[in-house]
Amino acid sequence: ENVAYFNFETNPKLNETFAEIRRLMLATNRIDGAYYLLSRKLGVKENILALLYALDDEETHSQKRICEDWLFPKTTINTIIRELVQAGYVTLCREENGREKRIALTQAGKDYASKMLKGVYQAEQAAMEKTLQRFSPQFVDALDYFADCICRELDHRLPEPKKQKGVPNLGEGGVEA
Repeated sequence: ENVAYFNFETNPKLNETFAEIRRLMLATNRIDGAYYLLSRKLGVKENILALLYALDDEETHSQKRICEDWLFPKTTINTIIRELVQAGYVTLCREENGREKRIALTQAGKDYASKMLKGVYQAEQAAMEKTLQRFSPQFVDALDYFADCICRELDHRLPEPKKQKGVPNLGEGGVEA
């Protein structure tokens, strides 16, 4: 690729774009950090809180789908699910036509998720309402579109990872290949 393309001095528009991308990356990092700090305040592991959030939609989910959608490494999701099964919060159901197990919250899990996530949902709702007072609801579509674009561009432009000793080969969605 042409290195001059990235020369901010010869292309001032790139400098503006770079600044906007950095703002967006910092904003998403602050959001991630807020959920991390929340999990600490609640006294629950961040990945457990994220899994409860993922499962708190009255649906059953496959481990594979959870890993792809929420970017959990397979070993992490296995550990979390095992902990939640032992606590009585999650049940695993085998699908009729496959070997994949479906994950669902038990009633105790629904109660626990509700307790853990009530404040999260209230904060998200309040933040969304404030945001929509200032911006169009299309900002969600724009952010979702940007996420799709950046994932495709990074996947397209970055070289295949080299296998390192002791480091798992993580494929699409952070799932071990």
